[in-house]
Parts: sequence; C-alpha cells; structure tokens
Amino acid sequence: VQLQASGGGVVQAGGSLRLSCVASGDIDSISGQSWFRQAPGKPRELVAGITSRDIINYGDSVKGRFTISRDNAKNTLYLQMNSLEPEDTAVYYCHAAVRSVGYWGQGTQVTVSS
Repeated sequence: VQLQASGGGVVQAGGSLRLSCVASGDIDSISGQSWFRQAPGKPRELVAGITSRDIINYGDSVKGRFTISRDNAKNTLYLQMNSLEPEDTAVYYCHAAVRSVGYWGQGTQVTVSS
C-alpha cells in the first residue's frame, strides 16, 4: 500500500485546512485508516481514525474541530480541520492498517500562526 498525503500549508489561527491522502496498491485489504501528527520535540499522536466499518474516533484535543472522512471511489482519506490553533502545528501523516501491518504516508506540514 502506498499513501500520498497533501493539503498542508500555513494558516492563521481560527482558519481551516483540508488534508487528503490517496491510497494505492492493495486497497481492498485496508482495515483502518488514520491521521497522526507530530510536533517538534513531541511524540507522534493519533488525530483521528476510521475503520472499514466506518467506526470513527478522535484525539481529545481535536474533537469538535476536526472531521475524518473518506471517498472510497477516489481511494482518498480526508481530514477537515476547522478552528485551527497554533497548538495544531505539526507534520500530519496518514496511516493505513493492512493485516496488522502499518503503512505511512510521507507527511504534510501544517503551520498555524497566532
């Protein structure tokens, strides 16, 4: 499975961005997809995840502001990020789970200015 993330950028606090992650390869074997992020000096953390049965969960810090979704026809995972805060600044990674093996995209930088 290959993952290609895009959509990062620089935005002012309170603004919005939408990240995309296009999957290719053994797509039918994907059991779950997620977005993680990693800020400088901090561990990578789960932002949001969605299973093949559309069970969704969010990290506590983004609940009510971020929305994960996917378009199966386009093999694309999305992360709509609203009410962005400087604390959301990080490199965002998409992740896919296939038969207990995890695959990572290359990461896309999100910078929120105050």
